[in-house]
Amino acid sequence: MGIFEARTSAGPGRIIVTLTGECDLSAREHLTAILLDALTRAKAVFVDLAPLTFLDSSGVHSLITAHHAAKHTGGRIYVVNAAGPVAAVLDLTGVGALLRAPADEHRHV
Repeated sequence: MGIFEARTSAGPGRIIVTLTGECDLSAREHLTAILLDALTRAKAVFVDLAPLTFLDSSGVHSLITAHHAAKHTGGRIYVVNAAGPVAAVLDLTGVGALLRAPADEHRHV
């Protein structure tokens, strides 16, 4: 589909993964690898979706895969700053509620 980019940056006690563009089947393996790698470097991974314009079930799959991996290692993955169609997909699938960051943590991303 379109261009997709995942950038990581470190914050205090966390890794922030910022997703840009369109996340579809062509991005699934790359996104999953980025998220799983981030979980090896920090117990808390925040996925910033503000610049993301499209998310399909493949991207949701990557987020759920990372969520299960985090549970096995005592970590957490959160999604933040979702808007528009991306937020709608997360809400429809229940992933938005599952991976919602605590309010006091959300402001640090």
